[in-house]
Amino acid sequence: MGYNVAIDGPAGAGKSTIAKQVAKENGYIYVDTGAMYRGLAIHFLNLGIDPKDTEKIIEACKDVEVTIGYESGIQQIYVNGENVTAKLRTEEVGNMASMTSAIPEVRGKLLELQRTLAREKNVIMDGRDIGTHVLPDADVKIYLTASVEIRAKRRYKELVEKGVQCDLKEIEKDIEERDYRDMTRKIAPLKKAEDAILVDSSDMTLKEVVNTISRYCHR
Repeated sequence: MGYNVAIDGPAGAGKSTIAKQVAKENGYIYVDTGAMYRGLAIHFLNLGIDPKDTEKIIEACKDVEVTIGYESGIQQIYVNGENVTAKLRTEEVGNMASMTSAIPEVRGKLLELQRTLAREKNVIMDGRDIGTHVLPDADVKIYLTASVEIRAKRRYKELVEKGVQCDLKEIEKDIEERDYRDMTRKIAPLKKAEDAILVDSSDMTLKEVVNTISRYCHR
């Protein structure tokens, strides 16, 4: 059995950035489950499927293969053999992933891959329902969050630095809507596991968050 660290939390809380750093410092394999859902979202977008058309989404899951690989220790997402990693972080892909990830067939498509990795490797895995659903027996569970305002400002800064024109208020609204969808969906909603450690990064630096989480990760 591998040693498993689960990090859950809302959109924009910095889960991926933090998990990558903790994995690097502690020798874990980093598994970005959100990227897997975004990979499926790219497949749905390529097919021109409306995210509300559940029947077509389910049908599209039947002939798609999502796999992960690692280049220089960095996770890569492949959809039907194509590396789509560079396309994962657009708002369009994020929204499609958020709207379709509640569909049981979408979750089932990826769940066994995630659990197999955790059985075989020492992993740190981040997402919305890792500690509550994907890895309920994880050795360490963290619930990482930050205020909506802080998360929006971080996302705004990230996009501006990439040269993307954006509106802070729109990003804030988008994050609030994603929070609502994630927390109210019927299948594996976002919530803090009873035995998870709450880490609010609103007033913390990246290094402070990494150090805080690393302190709990003792194999």
